Amino acid sequence: MFRDSDLFRHLSGETDDGQTEVATHAAGPEGMLPLTETMLREWSSGDLFGLSQNAGMGWNPSETANDAYLILSTQGGLREPDGSPLALGFHTGHWEIVLQARAAAERFRELGAVPFAVAVSDPCDGRTQGTTGMFDSLPYRNDAAVVLRRLARSLPRRKGLLGVATCDKGLPAMMLALAGLKHLPGVIVPGGVTLPPTQGEDAGKIQTIGARFTHGELTLLEAADLGCRACATPGGGCQFLGTAATAQVVAEAFGLALPHTALCPSGSSLWLELARRSARAVVEHARAGRTTGDLITPASLRNVMTVHAAFGGSTNLLIHVPAIAFAAGVPRPSVEDWRAVNLATPRLVSVLPNGPRHHPTVRVFLAGGVPEVMVHLRELGLLDESVLTATGEPLGRLLDWWPTSQRRKRLRDRLFESDGIDPDEVILPPARARAEGLTPTVAFPTGNLAPEGSVIKSTAIDPSVVDADEVYRKTGPARVFVRERDAVAAIKRGDIRAGDVIVLMGRGPMGTGMEEIYQITSALKHLSFGKHVAVLTDARFSGVSTGACVGHIGPEALAGGPLGKVREGDWIRVEIDRRRLVGRLDLIGSAETGAVDSEIGSRLLEQRCPHPDLSPDPDLPDDTRLWAALQAVSGGAWGGCVYDVEAILNQLGGPLPIPVAAHRGQPASISTAG
Repeated sequence: MFRDSDLFRHLSGETDDGQTEVATHAAGPEGMLPLTETMLREWSSGDLFGLSQNAGMGWNPSETANDAYLILSTQGGLREPDGSPLALGFHTGHWEIVLQARAAAERFRELGAVPFAVAVSDPCDGRTQGTTGMFDSLPYRNDAAVVLRRLARSLPRRKGLLGVATCDKGLPAMMLALAGLKHLPGVIVPGGVTLPPTQGEDAGKIQTIGARFTHGELTLLEAADLGCRACATPGGGCQFLGTAATAQVVAEAFGLALPHTALCPSGSSLWLELARRSARAVVEHARAGRTTGDLITPASLRNVMTVHAAFGGSTNLLIHVPAIAFAAGVPRPSVEDWRAVNLATPRLVSVLPNGPRHHPTVRVFLAGGVPEVMVHLRELGLLDESVLTATGEPLGRLLDWWPTSQRRKRLRDRLFESDGIDPDEVILPPARARAEGLTPTVAFPTGNLAPEGSVIKSTAIDPSVVDADEVYRKTGPARVFVRERDAVAAIKRGDIRAGDVIVLMGRGPMGTGMEEIYQITSALKHLSFGKHVAVLTDARFSGVSTGACVGHIGPEALAGGPLGKVREGDWIRVEIDRRRLVGRLDLIGSAETGAVDSEIGSRLLEQRCPHPDLSPDPDLPDDTRLWAALQAVSGGAWGGCVYDVEAILNQLGGPLPIPVAAHRGQPASISTAG
């Protein structure tokens, strides 16, 4: 079996000469546990054994019963003492946060507490774009939140929780975990952002090098050089206001993170200090009896939605914010709630990818970050100032302090000194934002192709293809695909032309786990004709996606949605009103009839069967199929893709009955009949 006998001897341990001196006992830690008669009489055996474990791991035995605090993180990779990699993580967003966890642990210890630390690492949506790894992306969020909550409950004597996370799914999972443990104190430590290269491209644009090279818009040497430098520092989330950065903003707006901690550059002294301050905040919450249930309320949810609109945040948060609300027991916002907030809220932040000036997220932090935006929103009467913040003080007091704070002055001055940028060019006062034509971010089209609605980041449509009345209008032939890779291949071959409407169907929760299709949107953005192509899909988009790209179309094609009945060459009309934040996606004719009207299109849809090639992706994991089924009966994508246990049990026929034998203490198998 083993042709190389030396290899066999090595792998089987036969060559481990001199390594057989194995100890069979040890003296154990010196000292005594701080036990009392009351502890021995009243504590559970598990609580008492936990003290033995604490001493066994090397903690001072006399301090093993001090108040315990749990640090939950998404850290990944193994670092050498000098910071160089021994084993890589999946992304910069979780590579450095072990340093924040360490800083927080040191602060807990200084405060006389016993810190514990565990991790549930997270995937990278950029790394899995265009691969089957994307099928696990959104489902991971639910799984991670479950595991994080289980870990927290597995340390029964913890007084509070500190969640350290950065990126697209890890940070939403962490917020879901803390929200679901609403009886405990909890604070989020945002993992910050990576810096852009001094000369080069950001981490969003760099993901288009394949498409640009194929079309002759980039040389091999240029691609290799630019790709090497895109992630200019080793830690933090991407430099644009994508899902990771928006999630950090949301954590702070909810009051789960301390003021002005979102978007801090990873590895900086400020970034380490915010972890230390956050540890102190959790201890103060515990002493005051404050919990995450006091922070996540209907009022703070409304503030979060308002801040999201003012930033122009990722549309993925339209999935994550309802999920956080649901976990906290707060009513989930409806599509109409989102539309109303976006109509009432001006966009104030000029940042990648929305523009109009494409500043990286570190400049948003230096310009004042979330507090600066909230001060402007308060002036417009759009915030509830009574909500609590992670400081334990009401939001109103925080906003009173911020405008005259030394922190604000120093960092805004730093932005001007280092980059020559006026901070008010990054976070615009409302009057300046109006004068510069910043429009609201998210629109919600309906129509005969989207009877349950859809989402588009309308502000990211190229202004040159928007009419003077701020309405985007396109009528074009459908180019139908049921696999993302086929659509990308068509773009690279030059088969997609200006005026086409790409229809990518069957990529919602039931088809792929609701994958992101950034490959398509990014390729179009950075191709000269891309602004003249529209995309309609039941999948979702990366937070850095731009263009006339409509996602979250419901019902999804595999659930019988009309999108799944579109055929190659059909005529589709797209209208997006960027002021009123509404629009329509309509089939208006077939290849045979030509473009007619939506009434004809509706009749065609009624007469048709689903597309013959429509099916779940053959590589869809069973784990994701289960997630898709559970979230579908729990409110679907518009409900946050959550697990609503009561709804699931009702779908199964009601709560699981307890057999009579079990009441008598006898063994019994669980039956679902009844």
